[in-house]
Amino acid sequence: MISIFVLSSDKIPFLPFMAWSLIHAAWMHYILAVFNAHDWTMRYVTTFSTEIFSLLNSIIYFHKAVQELQRAHDDLSFAAFLYAIIGAVGTMLIAIFLSTAEHWKPLFHQYVRMGLSEYAAAISIIIFIGMPHVGDLASLDRSTLQVSSSFKPTSPDHSVFVVEFWDLSIGWIFAAIIPGFVITILFFFDHEVSSIICTIDRYATRKPTGFAWDIVLLGTTTAICGILGLPPANGLLPQAPLHSESLMHAEKEEILISVDGEERLEYRTVKRVYEQRWSHILHAGAILLFISPPFQYVLGLTPTSVLAGLFMFMGEQSLSVKYSCLKTAADSSLPEYSPILYRFFHLLSPPSELPKLPSKVKSYRSVHTYTACQIIITVIIFIVTLTKAAPIFPVLIIVLVPIRLILMKRLWSKETLGHIDGWACRKGTPEDDKDLLADGDTEKTASPAPATIAQLPS
Repeated sequence: MISIFVLSSDKIPFLPFMAWSLIHAAWMHYILAVFNAHDWTMRYVTTFSTEIFSLLNSIIYFHKAVQELQRAHDDLSFAAFLYAIIGAVGTMLIAIFLSTAEHWKPLFHQYVRMGLSEYAAAISIIIFIGMPHVGDLASLDRSTLQVSSSFKPTSPDHSVFVVEFWDLSIGWIFAAIIPGFVITILFFFDHEVSSIICTIDRYATRKPTGFAWDIVLLGTTTAICGILGLPPANGLLPQAPLHSESLMHAEKEEILISVDGEERLEYRTVKRVYEQRWSHILHAGAILLFISPPFQYVLGLTPTSVLAGLFMFMGEQSLSVKYSCLKTAADSSLPEYSPILYRFFHLLSPPSELPKLPSKVKSYRSVHTYTACQIIITVIIFIVTLTKAAPIFPVLIIVLVPIRLILMKRLWSKETLGHIDGWACRKGTPEDDKDLLADGDTEKTASPAPATIAQLPS
């Protein structure tokens, strides 16, 4: 939206142009849903691209946190700024600490540990909202979230909430298709990757996915935001890996095994998510509640340093969640892909401390170069987002898909790629598929050709 504002502020009204951009994005979302674009686009995406996208989001979260602290440095006294740093780092650390509460056994009851773990961020935020009002800290100046005190548009130039997008000239209406297309690419890939990560085999979901309906809903909310003059709200909290992790639980599952020709039932403990809609509805309801008067006043008590700490916590969590395309609840023997955060730590670790590699992967050198390549590409894309070319960064994310499938197989062995990468939303790796095709061609070559009339015996 900032890029649209820079392009449109001097020549055309920003809000009508933004509204048409989001309206165009809406019907593009509908087209993607009608033709079920998920099946013929995301099937070619591997964890190479999704990890880069997750790392990019994490870097952006940390960058936003730094920007909040920079504003605090400009607006507050030196003592208040130092406390802002303490508040930001403290919010992040306490949230990370509480998120591990499920492993505190035998301390506290199981449900207490579960509550501390699932609401770690909320508890940490509440603590540091109240902290500035205690003792001598109450005398410090502080920067809090700006909220509206009445139910009316914040701009004095508008008396109604609806943007008069119909007044825009026809030429600029068609020109808005271009930013609408860029927004569609960003939202589609953002939503698809997030939904894929949250429904991978690690979470053992049973209900079928609804990617097409999700895209329809996302397109509708995007258009509504444009008509109301709001930035497009691509809220991924209900579909974030952090949410799926909080819904994980252990349950016993019956399996039928055969021993010495006899079949018998066995019970094993597996982990899967609670598949329900209540937590999603509660999240959405809480958001609606606190953006409405008079609860906006409560939201306005939040220091911006706490928001910076929340950004850092979300950035850390999105990197540290383990996910796998191959490992299922029923088969724990298959390999689990390490998150890029842990592989970055492996770059800094001595060889003697590194975990053992599969026999087919000769050394960590190829794994380290693969990880370094991901980090360098992510940094380059992040730098692009800080320039005037920022609107094209979704296109750069899409370009990573053919790069992985065509170029990287020339730089890394299939054993290394098979160990460290895989399809994002289906089992196996691109290298497995190529081996299957090669085996099929070999069988066709080895099989005898059918006899022709001339070859038949007389």
